[in-house]
Amino acid sequence: MIFQRAAQREFAQTAAAVFVALFAIMLTTQLIRLTGQAAKGTTAPEAVAALMGFAALNYLPVLLSLTLFVAILLSLSRAYRDSEMAIWFSSGVPLTAWIRPVLGFAAPVVLAIAVLTLFLTPWSATKRDEYQKRMDNRSDVARMSPGAFQESAQGDRVYFVESIASVDGKEDHVKNIFINSVQHGRQGVIVAAQGHTEMAENGDKFIVLSQGRRYEGAAGAAEHRVMEFQHYSIRMETAENLGIDQSAKNLSTLDLLRDRTAINKSELLWRLGVPISALTLALLAIPLSFVNPRAGRTNNLIFALLTFMIYSNLLSVSKAWVAQGRLPFEIGVWAVHLLMCVTLIILFWKRLAVFSVWRRVWR
Repeated sequence: MIFQRAAQREFAQTAAAVFVALFAIMLTTQLIRLTGQAAKGTTAPEAVAALMGFAALNYLPVLLSLTLFVAILLSLSRAYRDSEMAIWFSSGVPLTAWIRPVLGFAAPVVLAIAVLTLFLTPWSATKRDEYQKRMDNRSDVARMSPGAFQESAQGDRVYFVESIASVDGKEDHVKNIFINSVQHGRQGVIVAAQGHTEMAENGDKFIVLSQGRRYEGAAGAAEHRVMEFQHYSIRMETAENLGIDQSAKNLSTLDLLRDRTAINKSELLWRLGVPISALTLALLAIPLSFVNPRAGRTNNLIFALLTFMIYSNLLSVSKAWVAQGRLPFEIGVWAVHLLMCVTLIILFWKRLAVFSVWRRVWR
């Protein structure tokens, strides 16, 4: 039908604009957070782009769900405001007739959300943890940020370098380095003109400092030793690569089904709930989109967004209760969706009642 094709076309156009706006906001907030961590030295600058990609995959299901809800809501609200709905109603098209175009538009989006939550998001979480582990296991020289004090991976040394130089494509040479460490109750301070990393035959990593001095003494004591050196090697203690810490978020859906612990059940509830909630919200947008053309639509949009927030929070509460053992998984997996479906039926019934009165007055 004409109105179905017109509705789906407008849904798609509005959804594209809404998704671009939401995705840009998400990328901006993640960029600010990651660049702040990179400035502090807790995240490598070269890892910012990769971590942003992993974060985008993680937030994509929620963004698509919100995009679907807002796109349908705005499109139908505009039709009410411009009196297009009055034309369709007077032509004999009931409110329930909009269910079909909404489902036709929402079905591929909900399928994409299901694929993301069930398969791609846990894969992304695993790859992100593996990548973060590799970054954490780098040598301390590679982790340094010029002009900033940086603690070593084990917390036993504090470094400061003025600049980092690239030699043979590797940024492992530093200039004007300062190192403060405490060993056996004695504090040592090393200053050197330059330094670089070397790998021993047994695989141990060393920082080799050149042309410097070492000051050593007990804290609070007047007696200190001063040593000058041409070369001074410091063995780098790196954390052993024991693999990533397994959690429910980075377990595959099949692993969650095999290991039915409370935490895994709560994660499974969330993964199943996101696509179901996206479909339910798409249908809820039909009765929630009603706008009186003679009045403003602010209150209606606020109520619709509150509905989305309440739905999401109820899913989070159900997830937490299942993880704590306060709610059985068999009840939590459908209870919230059933409540929203009952709300959906009530809203449709109220709008259809108004529609029937309107048609009698129109005639």
